[in-house]
Amino acid sequence: MPTIADRTSCRCDFPTLAKGKAVPYGIYDMLNNEGWVSVGVSADTAQFAVNTLDSWWQHMGKERFANADHLLLTADSGGSNSARGRLWKLELQKFANTTGLAVTVLHFPPGTSKWNKIEHRMFNHITLNWRGRPLTSFEVVVECIAATTTSTGLHIKAALNEEIYETGIKISNKWMNGINIESHLFHGDWNYTIRPNK
Repeated sequence: MPTIADRTSCRCDFPTLAKGKAVPYGIYDMLNNEGWVSVGVSADTAQFAVNTLDSWWQHMGKERFANADHLLLTADSGGSNSARGRLWKLELQKFANTTGLAVTVLHFPPGTSKWNKIEHRMFNHITLNWRGRPLTSFEVVVECIAATTTSTGLHIKAALNEEIYETGIKISNKWMNGINIESHLFHGDWNYTIRPNK
């Protein structure tokens, strides 16, 4: 079962000079030391996060893990992939239904996102790669991310996602009841599996 990690990381030193807001969201394949980063232009939402997961699957994962029927995803507990996020779980259900993959999510406890491998094995190298370079456009951001390499063979693909994502979407109990989710015995609020609906 492929194990991947996800994370967002973005910093702008001079927001008043920016032409827009770049929102990078990444998927890191720990086994193969490779990653995918979608650079968004609007907001870090659950829809954007799962769209990034789907983009990774379509461009990298599906070929790499052709026989997979299950993904293991480690994630932080807050933000767009919050352990309590209803929209996050609903979007994962849509992903599972579309791909036929079961998705197990293991959330890091609150305040421990520094343990997420994507921080130390991917995003820190991205940050070092663009250090001192003016990020003058979204294209420059994507190019800097995709050009990131390490001596251990890290390989990253990146693409711009120009879709505008709405914030503040509320998910009703009716929609939640349609999610095929199984909470794990250990901290089921942080650890669960979402399977395709039949």
